[in-house]
Amino acid sequence: MRPLTAETRLVVERLWQLYRHDLSEFRGTHGPSGFRGSLPDADGTFHTRGLLPYFENDADLAAYVFSSGSHPVGFAFVSRVTSPVRLMSEFFVVHGLRGHGIARAAVDELFALHPGEWEIPFQENNVAAARFWRSVAADVAGEHVREELRPVPGKPEIPPDVWITITVG
Repeated sequence: MRPLTAETRLVVERLWQLYRHDLSEFRGTHGPSGFRGSLPDADGTFHTRGLLPYFENDADLAAYVFSSGSHPVGFAFVSRVTSPVRLMSEFFVVHGLRGHGIARAAVDELFALHPGEWEIPFQENNVAAARFWRSVAADVAGEHVREELRPVPGKPEIPPDVWITITVG
């Protein structure tokens, strides 16, 4: 895992397209605009609005690229880095390496880099994400896991997000 840099920008932009494509799987359950508006734009690419702030110089944001050997295989975007509670804003590992420990190794490294309280939101119907984050929370925090439903701001048509809160480190 390494921090996002100008040199890795194109790689992360490409991985972002895969990530947004994954989210588009939920289109049928969230109306015509898809899971949080995850349909491609007219040019066939997914929007990058959520990605762009991580290329700015902002001490409250951190972005990392994961690799397996020389192959980029995922990313994590963390916000509220300087706040008492960090937020796992975006997290992605390519399909070919899911279930091989890459995601868990990346999360462990993130928690070591940014100890303290974390909030991790996900959609319940994203079954793989729900299973992964609950497993991580149980391993890291045991019985000291808070879980709550929170509405998605500005998206009343989308089911509420599940938010897990844990303390690490």
